[in-house]
Amino acid sequence: MKAIKRFPALLAAFAFTFVLSACNDAPAPTPSAPNAAPAAAVVPPVVATKIVVGLDDNFPPMGFRDEQGQLVGFDIDMAKEAAKRMGGEVEFKAIDWNAKEAELGSGRIDLLWNGLTITEERKKNINFTAPYMENHQIVVVQSGSPVKTKADMAGKVIGIQDGSSAVDAVEKEAAVVASLKELKKYGDNVTALLDLNMGRVDAVVLDEVVGRYYTAKRPGEYEVLEENFGTEEYGVGLRKDDAELLAKLNQALDAMKSDGTAAKIATEWFGKDIIK
Repeated sequence: MKAIKRFPALLAAFAFTFVLSACNDAPAPTPSAPNAAPAAAVVPPVVATKIVVGLDDNFPPMGFRDEQGQLVGFDIDMAKEAAKRMGGEVEFKAIDWNAKEAELGSGRIDLLWNGLTITEERKKNINFTAPYMENHQIVVVQSGSPVKTKADMAGKVIGIQDGSSAVDAVEKEAAVVASLKELKKYGDNVTALLDLNMGRVDAVVLDEVVGRYYTAKRPGEYEVLEENFGTEEYGVGLRKDDAELLAKLNQALDAMKSDGTAAKIATEWFGKDIIK
C-alpha cells in the first residue's frame, strides 16, 4: 500500500505563474466581507486499489473453499466488507500458514486475516488491528471418550495444527506436554479431525470457532471438554510500516461493529454475535 505521491515543486511553480497572471490581467478583486472565513480546501481521499489478504484456505469457518471451489467464510466476508468501506477491492491468496510472517514481510500479501491470534511474540514482527473476536483453544474428543480432562490426556496421542496458536497454548503447559505419548502435528485442522474419527489420535486441540463449527455439523459424534488451553483474541496482521492501512482498517472495523454489520456476519456463520 503506497500513499499518493505529491509534487510540491510543481505546485509551487504553478501557483507562482498563476499569481503573476492575476496581477497583470485580472480585474480588481471585489472586497470581501471583513470577517469572511476562507474556503475550505478539498482534499481527495487516498483510495486503495487492491488489498491482498493471505490465508489458510482450509480453515472453516474462517476461510475455506466450498463445493464449487470458491473461497467462503467468516473472515472472507469481513475482509470483503472492510475493503469496500476503504474504497478498494480485495484479493485472497492461499499461503503456507507456517510461513505467514515471511509472506507478509516479502510484500506478496498486505494482510494476514484468517483467525490470527494476537500474541506478544507476533507483535515483535507485525502490527495488529484492534481485536475483533475472542477465542479459546478447546479439546475435542470422540463421543464417549475416556478423556474428560487435560489430566486424562496423559499417555495419549493429541492432534494439533502445525504453526497454529494451539501449539503455543499447549506448549505453555509443560507438564501436560511431558505426559503425552505424542503431540502429532498436522497441516490443517480438517485432517486432524478426520484422524480423530479414525481413532488415530485421542483428542484434537484447536480454535473454538473451528471446533464448534464442526461439532455442530455432526451432532452426537464429538464432545468438547470443559477445560481448555486458554483464551485469545483475533486480529488482522499487517506490516510494521503500513500505519496508514492500519488506521483505515481499524476505522472500517469500528464502523462495521457500530452499525451491526459485523454482528450480522457473525450470526450467519456462528449462529450468534461473537464480535468483540
